[in-house]
Amino acid sequence: MTYEFIAVERENALTIITINRPAVHNALNAAAHRELEAAFDAFEADGAQWVAILTGAGEKAFCAGHDLKQQAAGGGFETPSSGFAGLTARFGMQKPVIAAVNGAAMGGGFEAALACDLIIASERAIFALPEPRVGIAALAGGLQRLPREIGLKRAMGMLLTGRRVTAQEGFDAGFVTEVVPENVLAAARRWGEQILCCSPMSVRATKEAVLRGLSASVEEAMVAEWEYPAMKAMLASADFIEGPLAFAEKRAPRWKSHTP
Repeated sequence: MTYEFIAVERENALTIITINRPAVHNALNAAAHRELEAAFDAFEADGAQWVAILTGAGEKAFCAGHDLKQQAAGGGFETPSSGFAGLTARFGMQKPVIAAVNGAAMGGGFEAALACDLIIASERAIFALPEPRVGIAALAGGLQRLPREIGLKRAMGMLLTGRRVTAQEGFDAGFVTEVVPENVLAAARRWGEQILCCSPMSVRATKEAVLRGLSASVEEAMVAEWEYPAMKAMLASADFIEGPLAFAEKRAPRWKSHTP
């Protein structure tokens, strides 16, 4: 597929998706949403792609959120069924996604980052859900994900004021995985490479069990996880044998199960 507003690169089993609208701080219009949905659909369906990184072009912004100029011109608020950036409502995806936040992550841009499994942030990155300041609400998961990640009172301090938070404050609060002084994409690649050393079946089973377990008690989650699709696939996979065999033979594992 040919893209106008994003760029997609594949480096072995790593997919890098870049929002490419730097002139408008990578704000997303309807066409950009559709392109991101297509890119994540392709990533999810491709058994050869195990990990994705989402980032923004330029040095100023990861994603400034919804294109308010489009809305002001009567363009409405159109997002695909998979959510803002084709990601925030993609609840069933088992493959991990890393946000490489190189600048401002505002509104839906922050919500897209929160929908990722790791957030790697530049020191100059800022985060905010400023929707109440422009007569909107954070309807792409921010109202649900942020309180779960940093606690109710801290989250309400951001949600009710729309205030901006630095990368370091985000790390201290718990929604940022790592803060780096520069080259945030290189840092995200480093995290991606560490994930790629693991069995893709184990990674997907782990992600599914963690996220589905958040809405259950520890006991309920531990009982239920054996029946989760990714867990059952892992237990039946060749990787379930290859991992212990490689350990016993003192060699690097050769992961064999790459199904989506």
